[in-house]
Amino acid sequence: MFTSELKKNFDPRRKLPLFPAIVLLMLFVFPGCGAQFMYRPDKVIRATPEDENLTYESVSFETEDSVRLSAWWIPAQEQIGVILFFHGNGGNISHYLEPVLVWHRMGLSTLSVDYRGYGMSAGSPTEKGTYLDAEAAWRYLVRERGVDPRCIIIYGKSLGGSVAAHLARDRTPAVLVVDSSFTRIATVGHELVPWAPAGLILGNAYNTVEYIRSARCPVLIIHSRDDEMIALHHAEELYEAAPSPKELLLTSGSHNGGFHQSLPVYEPGLTSFVRRYLPGR
Repeated sequence: MFTSELKKNFDPRRKLPLFPAIVLLMLFVFPGCGAQFMYRPDKVIRATPEDENLTYESVSFETEDSVRLSAWWIPAQEQIGVILFFHGNGGNISHYLEPVLVWHRMGLSTLSVDYRGYGMSAGSPTEKGTYLDAEAAWRYLVRERGVDPRCIIIYGKSLGGSVAAHLARDRTPAVLVVDSSFTRIATVGHELVPWAPAGLILGNAYNTVEYIRSARCPVLIIHSRDDEMIALHHAEELYEAAPSPKELLLTSGSHNGGFHQSLPVYEPGLTSFVRRYLPGR
């Protein structure tokens, strides 16, 4: 979250974590350069689902403002539902193959989307742009793939959790999953660098707690107790704000590296929740 370098540079024992401090200072002095710090896209595709022995199709579609996006359609053999996946602020879809393997095993197909400026997608990332990207991905699934919205699980990781919650305000999917995300990005900035005016710098950007109040579907919040970048209280506040039915699934491990460690809790927890609300399950 926030930057891909943050995990390396943030040490909770230090009063002034250097990198986020510089980021917030630069955003305050040069507000026009905010995107290059908030978003850390990687244009290089490091691996494909084929490397994990998964059948997939590279697809593309346009947003409302005419930006062409790149995505992977990864079908499950015996599909019970479809995950529409929005990743974090760093890397691209090729960095998020490990959870796709788990979802595939669960019988869930995946449309994994790169925001504008990430991977093979055109354009440059902005907050409004990420929301338009999410809407375009939803339209592609429903209109071109013919997927029933009642079978779609909107899933967002970290920054993607806010994008997912924003999309779920105006759609009616089977489930919304918000994984390792935050209440507001400005709150995270303030917690990392208390002396910086994060509220003035980041404003109301990515206000996940506001979006999730209007979710029109069951909501699953996933968060690690050990997350060193986004504190657990964010997940607890998101859970309180979300409409029922809802559930809070607590995992373990670091923000970016805890997935494998948490599989014994993550996989059965996610399976139980989504199967409860998929048609015919």
